[in-house]
Amino acid sequence: MLIARSVHPLPGEAERKERLLNLVYGFSSRRVLILGDLIADEFIYGEVARVSREAPVLILKYDATEILPGGAGNAANNVAALSGRARLAGVVGDDAESRRLLKSFHRGVDRRTVTGAKGFRTPVRTRILGGGMQAGRQQVVRIDRESGWPVSVEFAAALIRRVPSLVEGCDAVVLSDYGSGLVTPKLADAVRKALAKRSRRRPVPVLVDSRYRLLDYSGLTTCTPNESEVEQVLGIEIDDDPDTLERAGRLLLEKTRMSGVLLTRGGRGMALFEPKQPTVHIPIFGSGEVADVTGAGDTVIATLGLALAAGASLYEAALLSNYAGGLVVKKRGTATVSQQELADAVISDHDTTVENWSQEGPAQGRRQS
Repeated sequence: MLIARSVHPLPGEAERKERLLNLVYGFSSRRVLILGDLIADEFIYGEVARVSREAPVLILKYDATEILPGGAGNAANNVAALSGRARLAGVVGDDAESRRLLKSFHRGVDRRTVTGAKGFRTPVRTRILGGGMQAGRQQVVRIDRESGWPVSVEFAAALIRRVPSLVEGCDAVVLSDYGSGLVTPKLADAVRKALAKRSRRRPVPVLVDSRYRLLDYSGLTTCTPNESEVEQVLGIEIDDDPDTLERAGRLLLEKTRMSGVLLTRGGRGMALFEPKQPTVHIPIFGSGEVADVTGAGDTVIATLGLALAAGASLYEAALLSNYAGGLVVKKRGTATVSQQELADAVISDHDTTVENWSQEGPAQGRRQS
């Protein structure tokens, strides 16, 4: 799907900072539809008391329990935290965890399109964290409780029927596929067809984050796989080999026929692949120890979607997503990034001379007036 053509300003241009800031402050007027799998991220906190005499394990003195939205819910929360308007569509159960999950959303998330289903169980990922009051709490163990996945064919079909009304008034669509069977290529096709019937001067970007079946999606705007996901779907090992990374990114771009592929690489930053453009390698933003990578991918795709909705090129959107990803991994738990935090990151990182440009593709030129 088409979006604004990427213009890659030369490193060091003062214009870039002002352009990125204008995009960030433009988030407030944009609405993003998030279709996907809802997960309850439960955090149980405790203070380390002693080592058990029964087994070589820690005994934690219970402190508190917190439930936060994970999966598509985390993406929606990030859109709202960035001052965008999030419309969320998915399925939750009728259990206590589901009810607590629905109460935990940011006030900027429209949850009226979330369906509650009797007999369905929302997946719960419980993380138990221990530590002292003055020390950072560390995850001790994670427990995944059985869910109602895969969702029934009826649920998936019902969501597809609702697509025309769901996309109405939205400036971007994010598909968050964690493997429940709710988000499918058939749903993506329904989104594209519904958007094609809308009369808009600017194309509506459609982004997908698919954990297990990325190659099944084709012809969308962009996707945001991490390096391990790319290695799995392509059956290769990238490691730290730039040639293998280049081949993998170009192959993924060819197979998905998307306008761009943003490959996230953890501590190595990101790599943006676009047809007939040189690959852009973006170093990770910030320095210091990473506190928690939980939900960082949701933050990245939420920021990317909002930026594209605000009129950014893929390159500009990737830069903003990189800032957001670098900020959120400094926070513990399923966290979000605010609009002001993102703006402050843009301001503090005005020196762009550290970017590396691959040799593939045409030479970059300045913006034409």
